[in-house]
Amino acid sequence: MRRTRISLFYVIGYLIPGGLGLLVAPQLALKLLLSGGTYGDVMPQMVGMMMVALGLFVFQIVRKKAEGLYLTALAVRSAMLPVLLSLYVASRDPLFITLLLIVGFGVVYTGMSYRLDLRDRRSTLG
Repeated sequence: MRRTRISLFYVIGYLIPGGLGLLVAPQLALKLLLSGGTYGDVMPQMVGMMMVALGLFVFQIVRKKAEGLYLTALAVRSAMLPVLLSLYVASRDPLFITLLLIVGFGVVYTGMSYRLDLRDRRSTLG
């Protein structure tokens, strides 16, 4: 599951820096994410805290090579995509399209990696 493990570095790469950005400079981070909404500082900072926490969990999954959680990480992010799309439809805030693209790219990357890793594992077993 080497490819899948590597793909999770992408997730770490957006969760921790993005979370820190929202935590430390929420208005700048929202601007960089193309937000057109007004969210104040408190809610983006809470989201930033949660992103950092999730990023640290994904970091531990990668560090410990917890292959049993790779598919869960993929499924959870896949479930986020329709929610992000519905948030965009409800708000018309480009922030949600930006997040949809960031998360969506990671879902495709991890999904392809997982599929290739499974194929390789099956070919070495049989």
